[in-house]
Amino acid sequence: MVSSDFMAFKDGDFVEIEYTAWRVADNSIAFTTDKKKAEEGGIYNKNTKYGPQLVVIGKGNVISGLEKAIKEMKVNEVKKVELSPEEAFGERNPDLVRVMSLSDFRSRDINPYPGMQLEIDGYLATVKSVNSGRVLVDLNHPLAGERLLYEVKVDRLIEGDKEKVEALARSYNIEPKSVELSNGVAKVVIGNDVKKDSDYFVNKTLFVRSVLDYISSINKVVIEEEYEREAKEEKDQKILQ
Repeated sequence: MVSSDFMAFKDGDFVEIEYTAWRVADNSIAFTTDKKKAEEGGIYNKNTKYGPQLVVIGKGNVISGLEKAIKEMKVNEVKKVELSPEEAFGERNPDLVRVMSLSDFRSRDINPYPGMQLEIDGYLATVKSVNSGRVLVDLNHPLAGERLLYEVKVDRLIEGDKEKVEALARSYNIEPKSVELSNGVAKVVIGNDVKKDSDYFVNKTLFVRSVLDYISSINKVVIEEEYEREAKEEKDQKILQ
């Protein structure tokens, strides 16, 4: 039997990768999974989760050019690939630059400013200017029209269904306490240590949908959540902070 390390990846495979992307035009770092490189490149974001990223081949988790490169790689291989705008985030579309009324933003309690990014009609929009009650927004991806140089490493191929469920959970910032599979049912226990805020409930829904979409052997997902009453001294300490 040929080792999976020497086989091209196929649609449906779960792989974890690390990568850094540079803008070819000025050699600046656009994004990275490496915290140290993010800090060195001046793009570190405390809200970003750094480290290996899960990619399910054929599911559009990454841009087409990068996915094509990954499919031709082996576990532990490192590759550099330069991507055209068509292979990355597309060419800039002038029709996606719009003028909107400032009142549209104020009605949603949003005070726009140049550089602000927000979602509009399913696009990641960037506010370009705010003048005389008008807001110029660009719905093109911030990297549209850019050639990008990627350095990517394939860390591992995830093969067991239990491990796939755990990897999907981590990709949505959910670290399950336990995962059990039986007769097409995945029982996922989420402990009290996982913060149950609004982002969590959105991510939980996306996680369940992904499990059912990506793992054909699983027909049902049961989520068990744990909540514990805080000790009084812990609660008092949070109030003081």
